[in-house]
Amino acid sequence: MTIVPEFLAANERYVAGFEKGDLASPPARRVAVLTCMDARIDPAKALGLEEGDAHVIRNAGGRASADAIRSLVISQQLLGTTEVVVIHHTDCGMLTFQNEDLRARLAEGLNADASDIDFLPFSDVVESVHEDIAVIRNSPFISGDIPVSGFVYDVHSGRLQHVG
Repeated sequence: MTIVPEFLAANERYVAGFEKGDLASPPARRVAVLTCMDARIDPAKALGLEEGDAHVIRNAGGRASADAIRSLVISQQLLGTTEVVVIHHTDCGMLTFQNEDLRARLAEGLNADASDIDFLPFSDVVESVHEDIAVIRNSPFISGDIPVSGFVYDVHSGRLQHVG
């Protein structure tokens, strides 16, 4: 059983009251947020964002991967963002494995070779924020004068801790 019918029904309810079709494509608050895909994080609620306020880029761990950098470049260069916020979180699944673990699981379960994939796991959430800030700041594709801030979101309290 797929969840798609539930999504479509929810979308119909959303459409019935939708009044934000005239929002501009560039984010009003000129910020891009890079955060984890973890379902316990609602960036809009945690940061007081409304539709149209920010670009929110999500991936496993909220890592500054090549694809995240691609999105940040487009956000900055084509859509006018002037700040980046990196948010990782406590109890992240990325703390629970190493590349070799997931590669072995894929080889065994799917007979797939993932030896060339870095899944970007980490062992220290604060250090991972610092690493991703450095990746963004050192990217030749991101303007050097753009502020990049880092935080750890506590999934138990909802509080952000500034870390870089």
